[in-house]
Amino acid sequence: MDLVIVGSVAFDSIKTPFGYAERVLGGSATYCSISSSFFCKDVGVVAVVGEDFEEKYFRYFLDRGIDIKGIERKKGKTFFWEGEYTTNFNEALTHKTELNVFKDFNPQLPSEYENCKYLFLANIDPDLQIKVIDKIKNPEFIGLDTMNFWIENKRDSLLKVLERINILFINEGEIKLFTGESNTVLAGKKIIEMGIEKVLIKRGEYGAILMEKDRAFAIPAYLVEKVVDPTGAGDTFAGGFMGYLAATGDFSFENLKNCIISGTVMASFNIEDFSVKKLTSIGFNQVSERINNYLNLIKVDAEKILKQN
Repeated sequence: MDLVIVGSVAFDSIKTPFGYAERVLGGSATYCSISSSFFCKDVGVVAVVGEDFEEKYFRYFLDRGIDIKGIERKKGKTFFWEGEYTTNFNEALTHKTELNVFKDFNPQLPSEYENCKYLFLANIDPDLQIKVIDKIKNPEFIGLDTMNFWIENKRDSLLKVLERINILFINEGEIKLFTGESNTVLAGKKIIEMGIEKVLIKRGEYGAILMEKDRAFAIPAYLVEKVVDPTGAGDTFAGGFMGYLAATGDFSFENLKNCIISGTVMASFNIEDFSVKKLTSIGFNQVSERINNYLNLIKVDAEKILKQN
């Protein structure tokens, strides 16, 4: 197994100014794995679902060639989240969270997953993230996501797991909370000073920033005419990033830029419809075309600028 993704598979009910979707497929591992499968052809998912998770939902993974042996079915109901976006698409209003079987989630890795080269730990308890890392025999690259709850309530555990990863995915509000810095760049530098190798700061509609010691790279978001549902955009971004990285096996800073572009483009598709509807209706030709469009969008003639001065 090349890439293993550990996180949640869930049902969401989502309201936005453009409509309402009731009990649709969601969860961090869902978005991340489907996104990564456009680049990496050997992806496995570790998650837990309940008895209400019908066989038809597994097709979303299987149709993308994603291995689902790591998705455990337990007695009870699947994790459920209900939320709403109003005028601010960067922040959801949570109306209901029912952890259900996810409350006692204890990631179970099939034996072949333990030999994975690439690991992405989505937003789960940092103590569980540590347990998963302990099971992986010789990973080449580990990415990790987190959230405000763990920053505020399990900081010590979070700091321990951060010592064992290659890149931290974190949004702008979370990194400011984590570091106590009000400036995003200073917050990123402070994270690096903690000994974290790389940090990728997700900025929603404003793009993303990759930082490591002594260098950084920032890009804008892809220009989308109509944002329908931003749920899962960050996980989709991470999936594109990790999928491209696993496909290329190149950890250079220059290639990490390509990973960010891949993640940005995948996230731009995701937000155009509810749930994973758009992600499961496109092919790689559409992804490739949008990558080319994006590269043209951000291309500049730096030499001409310098000559004018």
